[in-house]
Amino acid sequence: MAFDLVILISMLFAFALGVFLFKLPAGVSLMLGAVTGSIVGGEGIPIRHLVEGSIAFIDPIIIVITAMVFMKVMEETGALASINFGLMNSMHKYPTILIILITFFVMLPGMLTGISSTCILTTGALVAPALLAMGMPKQAVGALISVAAVFGMIAPPINLPIMIIGGGVDMPYIGFDKPLILLVFPLAIISAVYYRFMYLKKYNIKEVLEKLPPSVFTKYGTKLFLPLVLVLLVMVATRIFADTIPDIGIPMIFVLGVVSSYFTGKKFNLIELSRKAIRDSLPILVILVGVGMFVQIMTLTGVRGFIAISAIELPRVFLYIGIALIMPAFGSAFASSSVLGVPLIFVFLGTNEIVIASALSLIAGLGDLMPPPSLLPIFASHIVGEKNHFTILKKAIPIILLSLAFSVLVLIFAKDIGSFINVN
Repeated sequence: MAFDLVILISMLFAFALGVFLFKLPAGVSLMLGAVTGSIVGGEGIPIRHLVEGSIAFIDPIIIVITAMVFMKVMEETGALASINFGLMNSMHKYPTILIILITFFVMLPGMLTGISSTCILTTGALVAPALLAMGMPKQAVGALISVAAVFGMIAPPINLPIMIIGGGVDMPYIGFDKPLILLVFPLAIISAVYYRFMYLKKYNIKEVLEKLPPSVFTKYGTKLFLPLVLVLLVMVATRIFADTIPDIGIPMIFVLGVVSSYFTGKKFNLIELSRKAIRDSLPILVILVGVGMFVQIMTLTGVRGFIAISAIELPRVFLYIGIALIMPAFGSAFASSSVLGVPLIFVFLGTNEIVIASALSLIAGLGDLMPPPSLLPIFASHIVGEKNHFTILKKAIPIILLSLAFSVLVLIFAKDIGSFINVN
């Protein structure tokens, strides 16, 4: 036990050293931690295990690439800008409903890609000028799109943290839609209402619309949105009618969406957009490779079992407090899901693993807001023009605390919640 702890500390120390001292990307730091743990554990540098770990999450990697290409295409055809313009133009008389719909709109890329940063860089960048023109302070705008990005990453149909957790415990990504909807959308609505009544005053809709990218809906009509509708319909259909409709796989669904986009809106260069998409997604892809290596070495050296056994022996009160404090502290949803999410599933065996994994994914997802990386607040600060990203994080603290409290309650009552929503 004591030696397992030494290995774990060495892995975490190497990871922290890479992130904080050497300023390495989180994915590379995870690889450094994996190699360090292997050497300390007496396994040398096991090339076979490192290679196996690097491709452990090949399915999420392919999903990320195809989803990012699809979102770039949707942006290039004018579909996203047209949705944003239409929301503002049609709902400006109902500001509370408008802010809720804007929050859902910001979440959309994360729901389709499983990556929080895509929400900031696409739909978040589109709505930020409108929210600023409506009179919302830039710190509040940054906070709103940051927390919406987390909710988008966790919301169905794509949730990469759960896929990482499931990959470590052989749990298929099936049956998560209901618990994730119950977990995420109430929090998203509460967040939207909170920022609307705390920070949004009267506004001039004409000034707001002038600052938005123009809509191309009048030129292309409803066919502009057909690729998005197609992707969502196929995803839903393959879940509802799983017995009759063959599952072609999520990456292929995004490929169909890209192909159908050629006939709906503005023309685009697919090769160039694909290059941009892969370039933008590289930090996430490297993290997934690093996470795979890290988990593989944890398994090889026995560290994963040590964490699970140690967590089981903790009194439940301290366990819940530890989960709420430590999981977000990793600063990365993917790193947290792999290091703690995987062994914690074993701790909660016999309750409802699907509900448990859903709650753990949200707690881990909040790590994308946390310092020192503060990934989402930093992206949001560039979007809204705020030099100090900690002011954005400060405005997000009430929603972070609410989300943590709600997630812990879901963990506590997972068995009852699973029975209530008929998820086993």
